[in-house]
Amino acid sequence: MLKLTVCGAAGKMGKMIIERALADGSFVLSGAIESQGHPAIGQTIDKIKITDNFDAAVKLSDVIIDFTSPDATLEHLEIVRVNKKALVIGTTGISESGIKKIENTSNEIPIIFSPNMSIGVNLLFKLVNEIADVLPDYDVEIIEAHHNQKKDSPSGTALKLADIISKKLKLSKVYGRFGNVGLRKKEIGIHSVRAGDIVGDHTVIFAGAGEQVEVVHKAHSRETFAVGAVKAAKWLSGKKPGLYSMQNVLGL
Repeated sequence: MLKLTVCGAAGKMGKMIIERALADGSFVLSGAIESQGHPAIGQTIDKIKITDNFDAAVKLSDVIIDFTSPDATLEHLEIVRVNKKALVIGTTGISESGIKKIENTSNEIPIIFSPNMSIGVNLLFKLVNEIADVLPDYDVEIIEAHHNQKKDSPSGTALKLADIISKKLKLSKVYGRFGNVGLRKKEIGIHSVRAGDIVGDHTVIFAGAGEQVEVVHKAHSRETFAVGAVKAAKWLSGKKPGLYSMQNVLGL
């Protein structure tokens, strides 16, 4: 049995990850972490008390799953590194310098870092790469929609999609448009919607003369991210230090 610590254990994602991990049968919950002063501290999940003592929890764990905030994730990263454990990161909105820290730390511990743990979205990453090969002269636009409580924009998934396509087609990125922007250049337009309780929708448009191709992924529940995170944690167990993605986990 793999000993698992979940960061953000009292949040919607944390609760769902714990539920899926325990249902999987390969894990035992060894740590449930929340931020200092969180009202859930002291409450119990599967006989484990929620605590803000991350260092103590890591020492008892084999693998950690972190869906929290950029600052918290980077603090956790250093503690996981010192303790030589495995780490799954699903946090989005991490700065370029933070991503560099993750990359450097992966030289010492195994890390899975992905903006989206959904199996379907990771298939989408593969598909847009292949479509860009076939339709290199088509205009590309990305539209993402999430709930009104999401703090970062554009979504990590939209940025990943844009990175895949822009690197292949040498396109710049434009974040929304307003006013007299002139004729279209060699660019990808990235647009964000924040409304209601939308879990996560991503549409990639390839538009050419006389036709357009749209690739769409809609998440109906956060459960799809929890399922992917648990699958990633299981896959990561026993791996050598390195920076892995859900593409590695899924064999795509």
